[in-house]
Amino acid sequence: MTRRRAARVLAVTVALTALLAHAATAQPAPGTQIDSTAPRYVAIPGASFRTALPPDGKDAAATVAAFRMRVLPVTNGEFLAFVRQHPQWQRGHVPALFADQGYLSQWATPLSLGSTALPDQPVTQVSWFAARAYCASEGARLPTWYEWELVAAAGDDQRRDARADPAWREQLLEWYSKPTGTLPVVQGGPLNAYGVADMHAAVWEWVDDFASILVSTDNRDQGDPDRLKFCGAAALTMQDRDNYAILMRLAMLSSLKASYTTANLGFRCVRDDAGGTSPPGARP
Repeated sequence: MTRRRAARVLAVTVALTALLAHAATAQPAPGTQIDSTAPRYVAIPGASFRTALPPDGKDAAATVAAFRMRVLPVTNGEFLAFVRQHPQWQRGHVPALFADQGYLSQWATPLSLGSTALPDQPVTQVSWFAARAYCASEGARLPTWYEWELVAAAGDDQRRDARADPAWREQLLEWYSKPTGTLPVVQGGPLNAYGVADMHAAVWEWVDDFASILVSTDNRDQGDPDRLKFCGAAALTMQDRDNYAILMRLAMLSSLKASYTTANLGFRCVRDDAGGTSPPGARP
């Protein structure tokens, strides 16, 4: 790395560190609704599971340690409270390096939601950097892809892995195939087998390691151990080749840059079960 490039990387790191904000636990029953008194985070047991992106590119299982996940996506109202406390993340104050021009553009002003962004709707038009900063303010972080995939595989019943169920897959495809107009209000139901809500039917969600996911059909990209990747549908595990919903999500995530914002992309946070807030290398 040249001195000039090293200096630029250092400057970006220092700037992002300055922007990052540093400022329960009963498990709801699967399939039930939750209310405002329910805990915000629930325990997710550690597990090894079949993943759409095997670590070895073949059929190896993914393994995640125990962690805690937010029951609901972060809402407009919660993010508004965050930017009021941390003005460096208000619209108009964030450098273009950390959020594109769409950042919080659905809000009436930098400090008011207006009539088109309800407090209980999931917040969207937020960049990866902004989502990370919000989670840090809660002593949390963004989930990894494997953490998100593990919880998202659960059914709205006792099944922690419903992916082999054609009816469950069809339900996901029905949502993904419909254009999104007005975002739903986050109501938290029904809960899946882990006690988490709205993993699919509300918004797309950032994951911390999104930049490691690469959808590619170029053989020259193979052999890079620093990337989770698959080459089209052929590299999906046999059981997942018909799971177009997960393929669509992976393709979407792989197309993003950290500064991007979209009208249907939100986030939720997780906490390490052992008390830490970030896996190795998670913070810039």
